[in-house]
Amino acid sequence: TMALCLKQVFNKDKTFRPRKKFEPGTQRFELYKKAQASLKSGLDLKAVVQLPPGESINDWIAVHVVDFFNRINLIYGTMSEYCTERSCPIMSGGLKYEYRWQDDSKYKKPTKLSAPQYMCMLMDWIEMLINNEDIFPTRIGVPFPKQFQQVCTKILTRLFRVFVHVYIHHFDSIINMGAEAHVNTCYKHFYYFIREFSLIDHRELEPLVRMALAR
Repeated sequence: TMALCLKQVFNKDKTFRPRKKFEPGTQRFELYKKAQASLKSGLDLKAVVQLPPGESINDWIAVHVVDFFNRINLIYGTMSEYCTERSCPIMSGGLKYEYRWQDDSKYKKPTKLSAPQYMCMLMDWIEMLINNEDIFPTRIGVPFPKQFQQVCTKILTRLFRVFVHVYIHHFDSIINMGAEAHVNTCYKHFYYFIREFSLIDHRELEPLVRMALAR
C-alpha cells in the first residue's frame, strides 16, 4: 500500500520536468541499476553511497547527480502548487537564509527571485548542464572535463537549497500528502552522498544541520 500511496502522491503529471534517462547498455546505466538495487535492498544508506570497487568516481557522481535531479524535481513538482509567488516571494530557508540566483547568461549578478522563479531557473540550468556532452559525456571513452566535480558541486549545492526550502516552508504539506517518509529517505540518501565525497561546503548545510544530526 505504501508503494500505491507514493504512486498517487508522486503523480507523473506533476513532474516538474521530464525525467532524464540513462541509455541501456551503457556503463552508466549498469551503475545506475547497481545503485538502485542497493537502495531497494534496504542497505544502510551510508553503505549505499560508497563507490563500488573498480568503478570510476566521476561516473558514480554523474549517475547520482542525474538521479537526484530527477527525484528532487519530482518532490518539488508535488509541492509546486503550495509554493507560489504569494506564499514564497523570496527563495529562502527561514528568516536567516536567502538564496539569490546567478548564472552566466541572464542573471550575471546574484538576483532576488521568488521561490517558484528560482526553482524554474534552477531546473532549466541543471537540465542544460546534464544534457551538455562536453560536461556530462555519454559516449564510451570520452573523458570527463577537468572541472566536472566543480560543476557537480555547484549543481548539488543548489539542489540542496530545494530541500532547505521544502523542509522549512512546506513541511506541513509534505505531511498532509503522506510523503514524509519518501522525502526523508531521499534527503538522507542525498546527505550521505555529498558527505561521502565532500561535495558541498559544510556552511551550505547549516540550515538543516540539526535535522541531519537528528536523523
